[in-house]
Amino acid sequence: QVQLVESGGGLVQAGGSLRLSCAASGRTFNRYAMAWFRQAPGKEREWVSTINTGDIPYYPTSVKGRFTISRDNANNSLNLQMDSLKPEDTAVYYCVKDNPLSYYSDYADTRRYDYWGQGTQVTVSS
Repeated sequence: QVQLVESGGGLVQAGGSLRLSCAASGRTFNRYAMAWFRQAPGKEREWVSTINTGDIPYYPTSVKGRFTISRDNANNSLNLQMDSLKPEDTAVYYCVKDNPLSYYSDYADTRRYDYWGQGTQVTVSS
């Protein structure tokens, strides 16, 4: 079992910044890719970023250049630095663990991930 606990969400004005953190349980954190997803009201969950075991980050075009994912394997933590925030970034953000045995190869596919946190709300006002 893996537990993922997000923190750092809140209310920020457009153009501002927030830093999300995720604390993960377990002693094998460094063996898995980790990711962030988000879900806005009435919308499907959307991939935000993935970082693989070699610390290589991946982003969709919607956040590339504004968001930075990082991991601290010594402390079992995952972070997401969000800059130049826009109202359309408003969503619940989820910390997610990759399943290395997954059949699904696309990092944006929710089905390749096996553990999800409870989420943290990010609200960007215009």
